[in-house]
Amino acid sequence: MCGATILCPGASIISSMRGMTLAVVDDVAIQRAKTGDLSALEGVYRAYESLVYTMARRICRTAEDAEDVLQETFVEVCRSISRFRGEGPGSLTAWIKRIAASKALMRVRYEKYRTTDELREEAHGVRAAVADTGLRLDLEAALQRLSDTSRAVVWLHDVEGYTHEEIAELMDKTVSFSKSQLSRAHARLRRMLGEELEC
Repeated sequence: MCGATILCPGASIISSMRGMTLAVVDDVAIQRAKTGDLSALEGVYRAYESLVYTMARRICRTAEDAEDVLQETFVEVCRSISRFRGEGPGSLTAWIKRIAASKALMRVRYEKYRTTDELREEAHGVRAAVADTGLRLDLEAALQRLSDTSRAVVWLHDVEGYTHEEIAELMDKTVSFSKSQLSRAHARLRRMLGEELEC
């Protein structure tokens, strides 16, 4: 592809979460992308790929799954952008993040039904490495120890700012399910991190 990035005239790169940058895609570029213009679609991809990958990586268990979610998200964006009706700043970002969250959650559901021999071996290796080397547990490792569903709820609520209603809709569950998952995950994280601090 040509590597063109589409920015608002005179627009600066604005800060997104945790040091990532997100290029502002202007209305003209969005209109061009809606007509199937490849350079405009590439600009949308370049502007949002880091944001989507980071979200997917926090929800999915492996980097490979996150890369698959990144691809699936932008395939969906390319298919559906002609129907995108968002207006105002941030609407494209919210729309793409919603697609990414949905794809990541579908991946998590799919993983529950897949054979987990590899995950069991990996978990055994991680436990042995922690015990053998006396590594301290950090928040990232603690999040990985949560179930896929709990980790997704924590990430979507605490980091991405989704409401319990939005999480419930994405996961096809009730609001109380989202609240209870978040509460249990927070309690488990406190216990895990507290144990490590006592060591």
